[in-house]
Amino acid sequence: MIEKNTTPVTAENIKEILESYVDEKFKTFTSSLIPDSRPILGVRIPILRRIAKDISKGDWKTFIQTAPEDTYEEVNIKGFVIGYAKADLESLFPYISDHIEKINDWSLCDGFCSNLKIVAKHRDTFLEFLLPYAKVDDEFKQRVVAVMLMDYYLTDEYIDQTLQILDALKNEKYYCKMAVAWAIATAWAKQRDKTYEYMQVGNNTLDDWTYNKAIQKMLESYRVSDEDKRMLREMKR
Repeated sequence: MIEKNTTPVTAENIKEILESYVDEKFKTFTSSLIPDSRPILGVRIPILRRIAKDISKGDWKTFIQTAPEDTYEEVNIKGFVIGYAKADLESLFPYISDHIEKINDWSLCDGFCSNLKIVAKHRDTFLEFLLPYAKVDDEFKQRVVAVMLMDYYLTDEYIDQTLQILDALKNEKYYCKMAVAWAIATAWAKQRDKTYEYMQVGNNTLDDWTYNKAIQKMLESYRVSDEDKRMLREMKR
């Protein structure tokens, strides 16, 4: 276990702090999972979250505005800080918008989305902010939409709209399509009947790859019954 560095984190020393936590084996592993990311130092996610929590208790705005963004870890920390910051959603929107522009790999996307817990308290307001990104033909902006929907909008109130938005995400690149498939598979686990109806012929416009990948994810899920899995195998295109 790596001992905690107790030096207060600032924009000026963040790189030095991160370098004290580098794990070369983890760097090799992470680099293989995220081949197109910024340079990776090799610092584990729980450490990044801990550093971000500490930063969020102080002048986090200055940190976000001035700290370097040369590595995967530095950008990841800024995303986590936004999620941990004690601020109202409206004041966070400029920081969220700016951060979305920096997301260029699946891990930065998914970690940022899952940590933005404030969304669960302001779903209507955040959805209004999120929807324009669904119309931007960009792999990771559309992935942000899909993952946010999966994390916060698979509820009774939003499921119909969520499936409609997911269906409209048409970027052809891998990480967008995979996120749509993952979100739909999760929707089956949480909103089975609505998602079953959506998956029927004529009720969706998914391409065959995304449709079948969603079914594959359902088949791999422990939250989907054996009976449903038998049916899903027959539903493959």
